Amino acid sequence: MLPFLAKIKQQQPIVWAVAGLVVTAVFSVGFAVGRTQTQSVVLEDGSVIGLKEVRERANDVEFALFWEVWDMLQNDYLRGPVPEKDLFYGAVNGLVDGLNDPYSEFFDPREADVFESDLEGKFEGIGAEIGIRENQLVIVSPLVDSPAEHAGIQAGDKIYFIDDVDTAEMSVDEAVRLIRGPRGSTVVLTVSHNGIETVEEISIVRDVIRIDSVTWEVTDDGVAVIRIAFFNADTAALFNRAVVELMQEDVSGIVLDLRNNPGGFLDRAVSVAGEWIGNDTVVIERNENGDLERFPSTGVGRLQRIPTLVLVNGGTASASEIVAGALQDYGFATILGEQTFGKGSVQEYRELADGSAVKITISEWLTPLERSIDQNGIAPDVEIVFDLEAYKEGIDVQLEAALNALKSNAYGDPS
Repeated sequence: MLPFLAKIKQQQPIVWAVAGLVVTAVFSVGFAVGRTQTQSVVLEDGSVIGLKEVRERANDVEFALFWEVWDMLQNDYLRGPVPEKDLFYGAVNGLVDGLNDPYSEFFDPREADVFESDLEGKFEGIGAEIGIRENQLVIVSPLVDSPAEHAGIQAGDKIYFIDDVDTAEMSVDEAVRLIRGPRGSTVVLTVSHNGIETVEEISIVRDVIRIDSVTWEVTDDGVAVIRIAFFNADTAALFNRAVVELMQEDVSGIVLDLRNNPGGFLDRAVSVAGEWIGNDTVVIERNENGDLERFPSTGVGRLQRIPTLVLVNGGTASASEIVAGALQDYGFATILGEQTFGKGSVQEYRELADGSAVKITISEWLTPLERSIDQNGIAPDVEIVFDLEAYKEGIDVQLEAALNALKSNAYGDPS
């Protein structure tokens, strides 16, 4: 899934709006005595990776073991010699994997390019966000109008095989590499739908995934339906355009559809929430020391007085949970649908000198009333279970319920 991300590039922090510790060097050629050590690795082509001062390492860690294994691999491996850069990147990846955190990852330069292209909203694949839940690879959400959605992939699906590769112990990054592929090619996912024990193979033809993050329409009854697929670079501008148009049409109510929204840039989510909340706190960050930092919006609350219902489901994650939780806390919206995913941890993303990058969990998000999102999610005010059979017949029971509720003013005006 798209994480909450604080992106740092060329040492300048930039909050992207997806949800930090940084590893810029791993093992040194020599170890100095003192409070800091200068660490670097010189590869066979003469390039230097990771030159920086770092804190002194623990005395009970025998770093010479690394070089002993390095030499074994270089000298004795059957299919050697192995390119040193491959070994180095593998070592860094293993270091981050040592956290046992599914959202902390190392990206080599190619993987970093793929990750950043995802955030720009264009890639070749099936159009589904994936994650790890209880050590199982799962579909967080299929993107709207994507090959995955058309093939029948649902939020919460457990993925057991990608083509003929078993996903047991597979990382999200490994799964992404296997699922991605050129437009027109096919990938087969062996899945079980949420709550169903039987498995099925679903063939999906990959395509170029281009998605406007915000779409909107006004029903004949004057209700605006705003769908946010994810929070990326174009979200703030598109949402502002939607608000301007809807204010001109004098709509009677709003359905904000955040179903299957896997998250995205934090600042875009804060901006969207600010159209209801104004300049109050949208989300709170709590670090490992328990310190709290509040993130207010700069919005002016243009939608405050318009009755609003928010649709959520198990694919509503990260930044979209921030928006739903904030509107719920302030009473500006009624939440309809199903329990959200529960991704409330914060990752920091930093690009390294050679084009690689690292993303590490540093804190967690709380709603304005200090409710924890991580592992808990947002519970809807009104539970409405998705009906797959009805959806196949063109009936979206959750959306219909929201539209009917606004038409009858079932949940009253916003506070």
